Amino acid sequence: MSTVLRAVRAEWTKATSTPGPVWLLVVTVAVTVGLGAVLAGVTKCGAAGCGVDVARVVFSGVYLGQAPVAVLAVLVVSGEFSTSLIRTTLAAMPRRSVVLVAKAVVLGVAVAAVAGVAVLGSVLVASIVLPGNGFTGEHGYVGGSVGGSGMVRAAVGTVGYLVLVALLSLGVAAVVRDSGGAIGAVLGLLYLPPLLAQMVTNERLHRLLEQGAPMSAGLAVQATTDLGQLPIGPWAGLGVLAVWAGGALVAGGLALRARDT
Repeated sequence: MSTVLRAVRAEWTKATSTPGPVWLLVVTVAVTVGLGAVLAGVTKCGAAGCGVDVARVVFSGVYLGQAPVAVLAVLVVSGEFSTSLIRTTLAAMPRRSVVLVAKAVVLGVAVAAVAGVAVLGSVLVASIVLPGNGFTGEHGYVGGSVGGSGMVRAAVGTVGYLVLVALLSLGVAAVVRDSGGAIGAVLGLLYLPPLLAQMVTNERLHRLLEQGAPMSAGLAVQATTDLGQLPIGPWAGLGVLAVWAGGALVAGGLALRARDT
């Protein structure tokens, strides 16, 4: 355990000693809150409600906010390979699996903290910008603050979603190593399947894409209305993303152990 803690402290020192990670996390908050505010501002609510799943509107900024999170996670690994700093890291900590675990812990904690700020900011801004009744969902009136199990689950799930996207990106970067290639692979994995699903006319294949794609499945956790009509349930969808992230980390760990630096 002491070995892991030493590795975590070393990774935390590296993460906080350069301004790049901090700026990417700031961008995550700004984009997530900003886009959510814009969409909340154009959502029309009346006496009968908004006619949409308001939780999805409030947290819609995650669609773009996940991009800087993915870039940050990739650079945590590929940045060291590009500068050959990885050799120093592995000389100090020869157990490569421990290095990857330490990176995952530091990254996960940092992203969870920032995602929490972004989610809270989205709720606060939307409570001001969103016209009409405020937040309504299958669990009733929520008003100008988070309340009701549906909205709470959407908020907590959104934080979990961003953390899992970060871990998925970390695993992909450990396999690909090249920054540009890894970023392209992660963003393609996130954004391309939903686009492909829109072009698929076969209903069964369309549903399978929505159930198995990391972003489509993972963001089901934000749904608070018409849950029976979803291709996959909220927590099950987040579980699909967790499987993707776990698989990527395992592949990344194997690649890190098998190849020379």
